Amino acid sequence: MWTTDRRVREYLNNGYTYLLSRYNVDNGGALLASGSDEAVNSNLNSNVNYFNNGTWSSLKTFDEQYTNLYTGLWVVNTFLQKSPTAVVYPASDLAGLRGEAFFMRAMMHFELFKRYGGIVLATKPFTAGDDLNLPRNSVDEVVKHIVTDCDSAIAQIGPAWTRDWDAANWGRATKAAGMALKAKVLLYYASPLYNTANDLVRWQDAADAAKALIDLNKHGLLSKADFPSLWDYTATATTYNKEVIFATSASNINTIESNNAPIGFTGGLGRTNPTQELVDAFEMANGLPITDPASGYNAQNPYAGRDPRLNQFVIYNGATFKTGSLTRAVETFDGGLDNVLTNVNSTKSGYYLRKFLSSNATYNVTSITNVRRPWVLFRYADILLVRAEALNEAVGPDAEVYDAVNAVRNRSGMPSLPAGLSKDEMRARIKNERRVELCFEEQRFFDVRRWKEGETYFNRAVHGMKITKSGTTLTYTPFVIETRLFAAKNYFYPFQQSEINKAKNCPRTLGMNSIILSPGGSDAAGFQKSNMSVHFRSAVAGLLLLVSIHVTAQKRISSWGDREL
Repeated sequence: MWTTDRRVREYLNNGYTYLLSRYNVDNGGALLASGSDEAVNSNLNSNVNYFNNGTWSSLKTFDEQYTNLYTGLWVVNTFLQKSPTAVVYPASDLAGLRGEAFFMRAMMHFELFKRYGGIVLATKPFTAGDDLNLPRNSVDEVVKHIVTDCDSAIAQIGPAWTRDWDAANWGRATKAAGMALKAKVLLYYASPLYNTANDLVRWQDAADAAKALIDLNKHGLLSKADFPSLWDYTATATTYNKEVIFATSASNINTIESNNAPIGFTGGLGRTNPTQELVDAFEMANGLPITDPASGYNAQNPYAGRDPRLNQFVIYNGATFKTGSLTRAVETFDGGLDNVLTNVNSTKSGYYLRKFLSSNATYNVTSITNVRRPWVLFRYADILLVRAEALNEAVGPDAEVYDAVNAVRNRSGMPSLPAGLSKDEMRARIKNERRVELCFEEQRFFDVRRWKEGETYFNRAVHGMKITKSGTTLTYTPFVIETRLFAAKNYFYPFQQSEINKAKNCPRTLGMNSIILSPGGSDAAGFQKSNMSVHFRSAVAGLLLLVSIHVTAQKRISSWGDREL
């Protein structure tokens, strides 16, 4: 395998398949957004509800990515181990290929870090003969290693952004991707969940990392007109567009629509139902929150004069929706075409998801139309908000903070923030900007955790909007959908009980099984060299059972061009 240039490259390509695409986290069409205060899932039996009902624990895990990510780490570590003596032609390509592997290793460790905090760092391809009784690395060590791998990727990958590659290789890792990942991991490290002493140097480091990407001057924001199609790689204007810094491979599918479209549109399942909490976070078009008496908000005409992104991201009563040749106003009032009370898939909140959906996709018809979309892992608007948040914490709301936030707001048609905000006021506005701009993109689920505000936002009731129609008059009444539970243990993912049972000293994550672990740095009790060997050993043993993985790895992607680009 390592004696043929083609096989070496094919092996590296396989590593990309372990990156996480997140349009369907429960095999029933759910988004992780339904595990936060952004949405509820129309399928009341979905396991995504474990996050909300107090049952999420070692006995009921969900979104278990442990084995998948460590298997991916085994693949990229094998490449890093074997590639120095492998045949690569021209030989000058080797450094760049290794840079891609360093990026993927950093990305997989980051996905684990987001979920578990301190983890076992996989720095080599473990074998059955290795001592797998390994300690959990501290948060400090994990972050340092991810940053080091990002720096290696930035230094060794040639193309600065996707279109610096030749067209056949669009979508591969770039310098910008390494910079984005570095900025995000440093943002997490600076945030209250991990930075209990509020070390301002950490915030400055995150701000500097985001600025390095901005100063690269390769990425930018899409126009207001193109922005709704950011995730659509079928559209010429947005294929591998400048706002997407890094994404998974683009799948040619219609399931995003069939899973999430309103029920009255050729049998959509309406899975992701935005909450009233999210809808209320969208300001009025004049830039004032709806709670401001001067905003002009009318509770009986609640969607008029709002932030344009509300209509771009959320389907509400009276909004126009299109699939194929069917175009009409959505009816989510009681008894409307999209709120049939006898249909189990009817919206539970009075709203449906619009973000990600394409009006060109068709489903449940004789001749379907698919649309190519990736799951976007990093985009430029997020990096601008990372810069703004980190810099505000480090030095306060200076002109650069305003510039970064206002760039995101102005793109959507929203006015700039008012001058003279305090640091605390700016922090609140940045948090709300992230909530609105990045909704449904798996940011809120982890943002609230890194801000250590889970008890505030996730341990409460979520609401919907009940709409009744009498003649031509509509009456809007907020109502409680469900009351959710969040405890300190829910800041991190639990390990499976079946793994814990294999040894009494198997570690728990924060608060699981009545063991409270501190989420701080290397001095934190819970993330020192605590033994997490059982779960890790099981994950590694599982992948080592795939004796022919080095062969099958090649078969998953025989060439970069075989990906759904």
